[in-house]
Amino acid sequence: MGLNAVKTGQRERKAGRLQAAGKEGSFACKWRRIRGAPFLYGMAVPGVALLFLFSYLPMYGILIAFKHYSLTSGVWRSPWAGFDNFAFFLTSDQLYRVIRNTLLLNVAFLFFTTIFAVAVAVLLNEMRTKWLKRVSQSVMFLPFFMSWVVVGMIVESLLGGQQPMVNEWLVRLGLPEVSWFTEPGLWPWIFTVLKVWHGAGYYSIIYLAAIAAIPEDLYEAARIDGASRLAAMRRITLPLLMPTVSILTLLAIGKIFNGDFAMIYAIAGDNSLLFPSTDVIDTYVFRAMRQLNDFGMSSAVGLFQSVMGFVFVLGVNAIVKRVSRDSALF
Repeated sequence: MGLNAVKTGQRERKAGRLQAAGKEGSFACKWRRIRGAPFLYGMAVPGVALLFLFSYLPMYGILIAFKHYSLTSGVWRSPWAGFDNFAFFLTSDQLYRVIRNTLLLNVAFLFFTTIFAVAVAVLLNEMRTKWLKRVSQSVMFLPFFMSWVVVGMIVESLLGGQQPMVNEWLVRLGLPEVSWFTEPGLWPWIFTVLKVWHGAGYYSIIYLAAIAAIPEDLYEAARIDGASRLAAMRRITLPLLMPTVSILTLLAIGKIFNGDFAMIYAIAGDNSLLFPSTDVIDTYVFRAMRQLNDFGMSSAVGLFQSVMGFVFVLGVNAIVKRVSRDSALF
């Protein structure tokens, strides 16, 4: 009797909690909350409106991927094509090459940029001279504002021309000259260095803000226990920074099938000698668009990239959730 009474009481309490949760989640309850703080909820209206106008309303354009799109006919009056637009890309003999290059470059960009951004953020946090910290932070953040077209001109001046500047340095060091724009094997590393230089400072600001949110009491307790600054960095800063690193990584994985078209095309251009290692989905579609003028095919490839990125985010998020629920995106 005693055991049955306990179980009955537990079921009743659970039913009461579910009923209360249902009431809290009702429309009337939500409306009362909005009426109680109208200005607070009103601040969200511009953001929601922009999200709807620029993210949800244009989604009807996905129809172009399934149509023989014509500018004169428009989206709705263009004839249906089914999956013909996808077949052009998925049956291409260059499919394996462009997908491989896209994935490998994005993985390299993501891995090395994250490593260097975390390292920069941790080192900036350890600086005690405020003016030096601010100057260093600004200098590392500056490349993010530089256009890839400008970066391409700098790379061309260093590696291009009849006598590249870098080759002059190599000759002075007793090393052989390199024909940079005819060696595709070098360019994944060149692009990775440029990507880290361009983006590590930006992401370090985000990680530095996350470090600033760590309670100072933890560091004081570590110092009382005799921990060095290096030990505090390893035992406190890095572990508490991992959820932020995980979330930003998951967000970046959503675009893992999108090549950085601006960087690759501004630097490598249409140099066919470099296609084996630099031709990504976006540059391939751009060339096809110029030759075929087929909007449906480019829309189909864009939809393919978005769907595959979504699948990757779900898969990686599920893996992260098993390891650490706090580090998962949802």
